[in-house]
Amino acid sequence: MERSIDKATLSALESAEKAGISTVWDRCAAQVPQCGFGEAGLCCRHCLQGPCRISPFEDGPRTGVCGANADIMVSRGLSRAIAAGTASHGAHAKHMAHTLLKAAKGEAPDYPIRDENKLKAVAARIGVSVDGREINEIAEDVAMKALEDFSEKETPLTWAVTTVTKGRVDTFLKLGVVPTGIDSSIAESMHRTTYGVDSDPVNIILGAVKCALADYAACHIATDIADILFGTPSPVATRANLGVLNKNAVNIALHGHNPLLSDILVQVAGEKVLNDSAKAAGASDGINVVGVCCTGNEIMMRHKIPMATSSVSQEAVILTGALDAMVVDYQCIMPSLAGIAECFHTKLITTMPIAKIPKAEHIEFHEPDAKECARKIIEAAIVAFKKRDSGRINIPDISSTAFAGFSVEAILSALSLLDREDPLKPLIDNIVSGNIYGVCLFAGCNTVKVTQDANYLAMIRELAKNNVLILATGCASGAFARHGFMTPEATEKYAGPGLKAVLTAIGQAAGLGGPLPLVLHMGSCVDTSRAADLAVAIADKLGVDLDKLPIVASAPEAVTEKAVAIGTWAVAAGIPTHLGVVPPVLGSKLVTEVLTSTAKDLFGGYFIVETDPVKAAKTLISVIGERRKGLGL
Repeated sequence: MERSIDKATLSALESAEKAGISTVWDRCAAQVPQCGFGEAGLCCRHCLQGPCRISPFEDGPRTGVCGANADIMVSRGLSRAIAAGTASHGAHAKHMAHTLLKAAKGEAPDYPIRDENKLKAVAARIGVSVDGREINEIAEDVAMKALEDFSEKETPLTWAVTTVTKGRVDTFLKLGVVPTGIDSSIAESMHRTTYGVDSDPVNIILGAVKCALADYAACHIATDIADILFGTPSPVATRANLGVLNKNAVNIALHGHNPLLSDILVQVAGEKVLNDSAKAAGASDGINVVGVCCTGNEIMMRHKIPMATSSVSQEAVILTGALDAMVVDYQCIMPSLAGIAECFHTKLITTMPIAKIPKAEHIEFHEPDAKECARKIIEAAIVAFKKRDSGRINIPDISSTAFAGFSVEAILSALSLLDREDPLKPLIDNIVSGNIYGVCLFAGCNTVKVTQDANYLAMIRELAKNNVLILATGCASGAFARHGFMTPEATEKYAGPGLKAVLTAIGQAAGLGGPLPLVLHMGSCVDTSRAADLAVAIADKLGVDLDKLPIVASAPEAVTEKAVAIGTWAVAAGIPTHLGVVPPVLGSKLVTEVLTSTAKDLFGGYFIVETDPVKAAKTLISVIGERRKGLGL
């Protein structure tokens, strides 16, 4: 199997091979064959009587030591994965909420409220009074409301029920899956899947759905507060791939998920005194900041910072020999970075107390003195630059233009150029006419289990030519950005006639002289909630629930537990969701049936597992057709 279809990544991997440096692809190959029990979800070590495993055939134990059968074992493992994903997004959101609270109280002066309109819109939605009040008073109440959603309370999560259709809320209440606290939902999932608690696999899965809806609330909180603090994104043009590194500059890569550090560092990187220092060290072009993974998405759409690469190929940035500092916060950060950085002059810098890596330099980040922390990091990068070996620099001359930053607000603003009084009408009219056959959200990661980016590109070609509008978040965005699919040129080349006409009409109305890009970039993985907001707006306008809309989702190269959580809440929202990597559930026919069939009866959404990307795209087109028929289209 080819490791990647990205020539820049392959160039970096070739350099690693020549230098004898192990990468994620090498480590994956060393694991083959991987544990068949684990791949089927049929192993358990949740108590000290294990680890237990159940054979998927008839030649071994049928239960674990405690008597748990395959259905119990698989459902417990799935539930714990969702809880872990929710914990990750929850920690991110809580960090954002605490920072907003500090900003409102004047305890974090580097974080002014940059989007007062977004603050007021969020406040109005969650029941916080706006009229006649100071901005910081409103911000404090919004922050407190967000923090209240983490603890157990008697009422449903504010962000879970104020951001979806009434029909969804009714469905959630009927099935008993409405969460009342983000942290408490995680704790409940962990409790019910421990030794001797819940042994009903269907009940366990419903509990997991409840936890996934808490994940949705956390994602939405994180997105809302990021917009309030840093500004709601609007379209910008930048570039993506390893060619965005500059051999004549101090190169700093920001990697992780939380914009609290990265946004400040980008601001500080523009300071004259630091750029003068970089030039004095020999970097004639000063400081060059690039993004990796979801932190890269955050700064790409707000500051035009170029995106170097995505999570699975994060090591490739160091392998160019031109990276002076890799600065990380948390999530999706490989511990292997430390060993690879040691092979070069690169300084690996951790910043969060919960995410340290042995052999990395730790410069702890604190909101009250955020800019000073950022300056220390940049100064460390300048010192590292002086140790650079010019003979080892190998920056692939490969990058693509990428248009990023299509928040819901930005999309509605573009649509208002066609109908100022009713911005959604042009979108809905074109869905009704078939110019836009449906909408597909691409989310998720890259994985070494398939050729990097291959599934994304195969699927988008098939969907676009059939007039499916494409939205993207997370590392899915990185795949499309690196290969030039987030451009007007991609629209001209790949879009079907109806989709091309719509994107061209909006683009020309916006003064672009051509179409909008083929892929509308909506942000990082937590920003998947933006796509949900757009779907809710369409559903409310049509007077139908989400499970009736011709909208689907796909995670062709999913990896993390966060992706499992997002996929589960997308299904609960009524959205058919494709997975291109088989999840560890096939050891249980019952669990597989619940996820791929029974869920459709309960929520309207369900999982579609298909490893062939072209078949997957055709299946999603068929699903969209069924939804259109249900609406009489």
